[in-house]
Amino acid sequence: MVFSLGLLKDSILTYFHFFGTLYIDNIMSKRKVLRVILDAYRELFLMQQTYATLFSLANKIQIKGDAYLQRLTSRQYMTMVAIAHLQQDETTLNNIARKLGTTKQSVKQIVEILEKKGYLRITPSLKDKRAVNVQITVSGRQVMVEAAEKGIYFFADLFAEFSTEELEQLWVLLKKMYRFDGETQDGFEEKGKLEPVDNQEELESRVLKEFARRRKQSQSGVGQ
Repeated sequence: MVFSLGLLKDSILTYFHFFGTLYIDNIMSKRKVLRVILDAYRELFLMQQTYATLFSLANKIQIKGDAYLQRLTSRQYMTMVAIAHLQQDETTLNNIARKLGTTKQSVKQIVEILEKKGYLRITPSLKDKRAVNVQITVSGRQVMVEAAEKGIYFFADLFAEFSTEELEQLWVLLKKMYRFDGETQDGFEEKGKLEPVDNQEELESRVLKEFARRRKQSQSGVGQ
């Protein structure tokens, strides 16, 4: 995936030297052609470095996230979040995979692990006899609440050096990048459809206060 940009640049120059002389003389100066080559070189370099950074960052976030969540891995937690953001009769493996931008087979493996732990229940789909619906159990809701609290603190650390404006810009850019193949992300903006657990309002209030404290503390050092 990562090419030698030096070799690429030399190849482009060689191409123009042997095959582009006529066009260079008649259409544009060699200086303009070189500018085009250097601009292409710069853009390709930025794309390669962005891709490499995103690849490494995704792995790093998953590892760190697993450490924060403890009882669930990041992939397991996001699978349950995806289920919680689908209508009860729409929680098929295909729909979960589509929401997560992954494959049906990958989701199936995660769902089977969570079913063995007692966090998910698999039932036949009433809409499609070839499909199944995945439901979150009572114990699954409880472990999600625990993971969500740890996840919120992880977000506070992960985005500690980002201002609100930078977070908005980053989200817009990432959604734009998601559409590279023409498919728009089926996001998580809507509130989840899980039934509340006991003392949920009290829990949410406590977690949000702690998040606000951490956020204020991290932002006080930004820009100094």
